[in-house]
Amino acid sequence: MLKLLFGLTTLITTIIEASLPPAEDNVLHIGGIFPIAGEGGWQGGQACMPAANLAMDDVNRQKDLLPGFTLKLHSNDSECEPGLGASVMYNLLYNKPQKLMLLAGCSTVCTTVAEAAKMWNLVVLCYGASSPALSDRNRFPTLFRTHPSATVHNPTRIKLLQKFGWSRVAILQQAEEVFISTVEDLEARCKEAGIEIVTRQSFLSDPADAVRNLRRQDARVIVGLFYVVAARRVLCELYHQNLYGKSYVWFFIGWYEDDWFEVNLDKEGITCTKEEMRQAAEGHLTTEALMWNQNNQKTISGMTSEDFRQRLNKMLAEDGYDINNNRYPEGYQEAPLAYDAVWSVALAFNKTMEKLNKLGKSLKNFTYTDKEIADDIYSAINSTQFLGVSGYVAFSSQGDRIALTQIEQVIDGGYVKLGYYDTQSDNLTWLGRERWRGGKVPQDRTIVRKVLRTVSLPLFICMGTVSSAGIVIALALIIFNSWNRHRRVIMSSHPVCNTIMLTGVITCLVSVFLLGADGRFVDPSEYPGICQARAWMLSTGFTLAFGAMFSKVWRVHRLTTKTKADQAKLFLVKQKVSSIQKKIQPWKLYTMVSVLLAVDVMILSAWQILDPLQRRIEIFPLESPLFGDDDARIRPELEHCESDHNIIWLGLIYGYKGIVLVFGLFLAYETRSIKVKQINDSRYVGMSIYNVVVLCLITAPVTMVIASQQDASFAFVALAIIFCCFLSMALIFVPKVIEVIRHPRDKAESKYNPDVGTCKEDEERYQKLLNENDELQKLITAKEEKIRILKQRLAERDAAKGGTTNIPKDSLIVADFVTGEGTSDSAIGGGISIHTRSSRASASDIDFSESYL
Repeated sequence: MLKLLFGLTTLITTIIEASLPPAEDNVLHIGGIFPIAGEGGWQGGQACMPAANLAMDDVNRQKDLLPGFTLKLHSNDSECEPGLGASVMYNLLYNKPQKLMLLAGCSTVCTTVAEAAKMWNLVVLCYGASSPALSDRNRFPTLFRTHPSATVHNPTRIKLLQKFGWSRVAILQQAEEVFISTVEDLEARCKEAGIEIVTRQSFLSDPADAVRNLRRQDARVIVGLFYVVAARRVLCELYHQNLYGKSYVWFFIGWYEDDWFEVNLDKEGITCTKEEMRQAAEGHLTTEALMWNQNNQKTISGMTSEDFRQRLNKMLAEDGYDINNNRYPEGYQEAPLAYDAVWSVALAFNKTMEKLNKLGKSLKNFTYTDKEIADDIYSAINSTQFLGVSGYVAFSSQGDRIALTQIEQVIDGGYVKLGYYDTQSDNLTWLGRERWRGGKVPQDRTIVRKVLRTVSLPLFICMGTVSSAGIVIALALIIFNSWNRHRRVIMSSHPVCNTIMLTGVITCLVSVFLLGADGRFVDPSEYPGICQARAWMLSTGFTLAFGAMFSKVWRVHRLTTKTKADQAKLFLVKQKVSSIQKKIQPWKLYTMVSVLLAVDVMILSAWQILDPLQRRIEIFPLESPLFGDDDARIRPELEHCESDHNIIWLGLIYGYKGIVLVFGLFLAYETRSIKVKQINDSRYVGMSIYNVVVLCLITAPVTMVIASQQDASFAFVALAIIFCCFLSMALIFVPKVIEVIRHPRDKAESKYNPDVGTCKEDEERYQKLLNENDELQKLITAKEEKIRILKQRLAERDAAKGGTTNIPKDSLIVADFVTGEGTSDSAIGGGISIHTRSSRASASDIDFSESYL
């Protein structure tokens, strides 16, 4: 296909050449393609074309340059559109006269022109093309450019990033080939330098979404690659997104005009005012290849760069530009490159003519099919070196301009030179004029400081103090319980069960310290051990404390259930009490606690072996620091004790404990009014169970909800534990302590034990029953004597008659059942006396008396 295209081109060229009239013998023609009147891209021909015309005049005035010949430029506008640029090129080639070389500007146009020009054996010299893609010698074998490649900025950018300690950068680019290839080169250099590219955003025309994405990615140092029209839209958008100021650094391209962010705002529909654009632009950095000779020395044209500036300004002013108010046309910065490009062409032609003259040839003999002369022109321009108004002009093997890079910063609305960088020697000349908002170099990222959320130290001390007091009280009560274990008030409440309960209380209070032991006190490697200790201490402590109380109410419920079943029988209450005493055996209470504790041990052991608790970190959203540092954020973290199947294990624990709690609540309710002498504190135990159940049912779900609030969670759980422990100790032991203090010699202790104590009415009733019982005893004795006499008389009568006489049914029957059993717990004997006569006896003759203590 390429050969066919080349053959077709050669044929067309031959036909065109044959149809063209003979050219002027002393004029060398070159074609010029300038972007001037377009709406997008780089319209640098506005200043570059006048500069090229100045160069044509200066070259033609040089007598020793191109002797006998003059140089003529034929140009047209490409508007920085590659299609239009190709059309302009074809018009230049197919219209007379024949061109020896082409000048072009704008990377997209140069790409099209240079790729096609090789078919005509034409060398293309670009004065305004920075695309790195143009450095490809295989694709563009006849291309040179006085404008440095955009990649010349990348070593400078890397140097600046390293200078200020920035290792994280974002890229925002316009979707143009020149910028795409530049970014690819920048990415490769960043990777080599160990600099992270956090994101790469691109856009076609509207940068709004891309700028918003930069904000989401927390980009702080941003390299922007786009044409000046797009740059104004980007600048306005970053103002709206608040991506400017002391926390952000922007790198822009340096070949924009100095006032680029203030002009054409209304024309291009920019929604920001000049003042807003100035605010957004303040402090940004630019890198650009030096396009103006920095030394005030004469160049090859005999002018200094300042002389050239004055001449160019005068010409632009004549064209209607307001130079006096610093209103420069686009391409003003690149104007020296266009000027030196014409000088490069002239010097190359001059060198080629000298070589051709020795061979008896001339540049006028060049045709589009003459590759030999084209190679001579290529070699001549490749070796061209001179001092121009843009600096020292020389070309690399890729045809790129070798140049220094200038670094500038916008300070107070104007560009200030900060330094220069020589890529060849890796030398950075820094002037130290930079100024940063906030007085310090911005950070390349939001500095995220991990802060471990811990329990408030005053809260921990407060809860620990109260728990310590509870532990001391519990130890004191254990001593009290053991010391007074022979006292009836202690003995009847089962002192061993009380000791077990107090041991559980101490264990639960110790767990308060473990619940507050977090990263403030414990190393992360030791935290899993704290997690295990929490589970064991709290679970076993609860089982010991609640289990002891549970076993008491359970035994009371069992005993009262059997007692109710026996109420239909007419036995002495004393016999019932004696029967109950035989059933109350302490080992049954201890067995109940042991069973509950064994279930705990099995579940906790399986949990620890199969799926042990580990330190898990909960990460919270970023927060602003207290001191308002814009470059820093705080990432709170909170430690949790969790396992892989945490929900399952918690379900087992909560389910098991919940069943015990609900059953304990049921038993406490069922036995709320039962009075059992052998467990004399059952009513207070029931009240303790009520409180424990209510607090546990509230605490467990609430702590799961507020688990992410360390202070609230710790305070809630600690207070629940402390309240349960203190309340249980108070209900069960305070009455005992009071009773022991009031009755130090172990009296009846009736005031302490309301279950067996009697009030004044009971005492009166008791005395009345005693009196009635005495009277009935006397009456029974008298009746028995009468019966004995009657029996004796009957016996005598029967003997006299010689037979036995049966006692009639309606005769007197006396049944006497007296119980005189006594126990160590009874103060007096008691009994039931029943005296019946025949059916004809009156009701007043039937007496019943009961005495129970």
